[in-house]
Amino acid sequence: MGTEASEALAGLAGERVDHRFKGLPPDADGLTVGELAAQRRNLFTDGFTTPVLALSAERLEHNLALMETYATRHGLAFAPHGKTSMAPQLFRRQTDRGAWGITLAVPHQVRVARAFGVRRIFLANELVDPAALRWTAAQLDADPGFRFVCYVDSVRGVELMDAALRGAGRPLDVVVELAAGEGARTGVRTEAECAAVADAVAAAPTLRLVGVAGYEGEVPRADPERVRAWLRRLVGLAVDLDKAERFADTEEIVVSAGGSAWFDAVADVFAELPGLSAPVLKLLRSGAYVSHDDGHYRKLTPFNRVPAEGALEPAFRLWTQVVSRPSPDQAFVNAGKRDAAYDLDLPVAQVVRRDGTERPATGVSVTALSDQHAWLRTTAEADLEVGDWVGLGLSHPCTSFDKWPLIPLAEADGTVVDYIRTFF
Repeated sequence: MGTEASEALAGLAGERVDHRFKGLPPDADGLTVGELAAQRRNLFTDGFTTPVLALSAERLEHNLALMETYATRHGLAFAPHGKTSMAPQLFRRQTDRGAWGITLAVPHQVRVARAFGVRRIFLANELVDPAALRWTAAQLDADPGFRFVCYVDSVRGVELMDAALRGAGRPLDVVVELAAGEGARTGVRTEAECAAVADAVAAAPTLRLVGVAGYEGEVPRADPERVRAWLRRLVGLAVDLDKAERFADTEEIVVSAGGSAWFDAVADVFAELPGLSAPVLKLLRSGAYVSHDDGHYRKLTPFNRVPAEGALEPAFRLWTQVVSRPSPDQAFVNAGKRDAAYDLDLPVAQVVRRDGTERPATGVSVTALSDQHAWLRTTAEADLEVGDWVGLGLSHPCTSFDKWPLIPLAEADGTVVDYIRTFF
C-alpha cells in the first residue's frame, strides 16, 4: 500500500462521530474518530452505551501474528478473505503482516479495497457483470502495479467476460474453479469440463489463465479424508493443465484453496505439489481467523487438530445490559438480532460486570434472540440484576462485523485505543 492508501486510511480518523455509530458515547458527537481515539476512553466507565461490540486489541494482534507465522512455516502465500471484516484498517494490518493480498467475493468489496490501496486482489467468484468488468479493466490499465485474479467456472462465463472486456488493455487473470463435489456450491464439476473452460480462456484474447482454485469447505460430508482427496484433485488439475501448456503465458501459476476450517489439510496437500513449468503461488485464503469466535470456528479451527502450531483467540465481545428480570429463571438484555450474529449459533453469556467487578456468567445462558433483546435463562447460581452488564461471546465473525460500522478496539483493561471502520 502506497502513499494514497495511507492517506485514505488516515482519512478514516477524520470522520465525525454521530448517531450513525451504535454504542459510542453520546457526548462524543461532533468529535472526529481520531479525536475520540486520542482520548483513550474506557469502555466501561467513559460513556459508552449498551449494546456495544468491542474487539480485543491484544487478541487481534495475536491472531494476525499466528497466521503470519503459520503461512510462512508451511510455504504458503496468504490472501485472507476480506469479506469477513470489510475493514480497510484490518486489510492494512494483514498485508503489513505479510499477506500477499486480500481475497474478496463481489465487485463492491473490490471497490472498497481499491479505494484504500489494496494492490493484489483475489476474487473468489466468477465475475460476469459488464460494468464491474469494465471498471476492473480500467483499474488494471491505470495502475501497472495492480494484480487482480478471479474465478472462471463455465464456458458461458468466459464468453461474457471476453465480450465485456473487448478493447481493454491488460488481459484479466483468471483461475479455473474446481467444484468441491456434486451438489456443492460453484465451480466446474469434472476435469473434462475444466479442460473445456481452459480451452475457452485460451481462445479469449482478453483473458489469461494463471491457475486453478476452489473451496474445500464445500466438500460434501467433509472429513479429513474427503477434503484431502478433493485437494489432491485440485493439485492434479493444476498438473494436467500445466502439461497441456495452458499456463504458458504466465510467469507464476496460482493454486489456491483454504477456508478457515481445513487450512491444515491445504498446507499438507499443497506441500505435495510437484514442480510445474513456472513457480507456483500456493495461496491460502482463510479469513475468519482475524477475530476468530466463541462458537462455530472455535469448534472447527484446524488448530484443534494441530495444537503444537498454536491457537487462535476469540477477539469479539458484545457488551449488553440487563433491562428486565421478570422471574428467577429469566432475564433479558438489550441486544438481539440487530446486534449479534445468530446465523450459526446463539451468543454465549461469558461474564457479568457490576460496580467495576467482572465475574463469570455462571448459571446464565442465551436461549433466543428477538430483534433487540436476548432471552436469558438463569439458574439458582446466577447472580444477575437489572443494570448489570453481560458480556456475550459470538459465533461467526462475518455476520458479527457486518452489524457494526464502527467498532471500538479495546485493551484488556477497557481502554479504547482505536475504532475499526467497516464497509458492508
